[in-house]
This record gives sequence, C-alpha cells and structure tokens, in this order.
Amino acid sequence: MATERAIFAGGCFWCMVQPFEEQAGIQAVTSGYIGGEISDPTYEQVKRGTSGHYEAVEILFDPTLYKYTQLLDLFWPQIDPTDPDGQFHDRGSQYRTAIFYVNDEQKELATKSKIELESSGRFKQPIVTEIKPATTFYPAEAEHQQFYKTNPAYYKTDRKASGRDEFIRHHWE
Repeated sequence: MATERAIFAGGCFWCMVQPFEEQAGIQAVTSGYIGGEISDPTYEQVKRGTSGHYEAVEILFDPTLYKYTQLLDLFWPQIDPTDPDGQFHDRGSQYRTAIFYVNDEQKELATKSKIELESSGRFKQPIVTEIKPATTFYPAEAEHQQFYKTNPAYYKTDRKASGRDEFIRHHWE
C-alpha cells in the first residue's frame, strides 16, 4: 500500500481530524504542531501563541485511493481562508490557516487550488491561507488525538460555539 503525507493547518486541530478521517484511503490523521521555533512544543506553549507553531493535522493517505487534490478540495471548505488572525472563535497566530507541502507536486497543486479559489469570486476578501514548505511536524499530546471521539460532548459544544459550522453552511454549501 502506498503512503503519502499531507499537512494542513485549519485553526483548532480538533475540528480538522474528523472530515479527513472519514474518507476511504486515509490511513491516519494526527493532530500536532508545525512551523515554530522550539522543538517538541507542548499544547500550553503553542496555545499561548508565542512559539510560532500552527495547530495542524498530518494526514497519511494512499494516493491510489484518495488523491492529494481531493484532500485540497476537502480542506478549503473546512476553513475561512480570508481570516489572517485565526479561525472562528480561536484567535492567534497558532490558529492561522496554511497548507504545508512535502514535495514540489504538492506545492504546485496547492498553489493551483488557491488560485482557483481566489478567482472563483466565492469570497470578497483576499485568500490569506499560506502555502509553505513543511518543517518538522510534532504530534500533539495523547489527549488531543481523536478529540471528537474521546470527548464528544465537549467537542460538539466547542465546535458549535466556534461558529465554524455556520460559516461552512453559509459560504461552502
């Protein structure tokens, strides 16, 4: 079985696991941190917004069953790509959106998808989601993995309060 890796920052990583995990061909989705200045950051360090890290998800997928372009098509409707300061009720640099490419093909496909979104007219504001080279991805602590499954009541309450689903319905459906 072939395995490739993709990394997306879409605000709170708790909300980014389930949409990807439910797809055939996805082997694993791990919540974690990328892009900061310190090694092995903790949730508390990242949450303070001073480490430079993004909350992100690392996706291992079988490209013969699920293409990278399909991951991109699923990523964009999970976020507000026009918000430079976070996502929904989560504010701060750690909640910015980005696509972290692991090879030149991913960079090319991510750039193309961003250009297509910009030219679609779906949003009046500029698309600010960055496309950046992947650096070291640090898995988050165990209590943050599969959070929607291990803490379903809290997850549902937090997600509803965030405004993410309302935004998705208004802008993407």
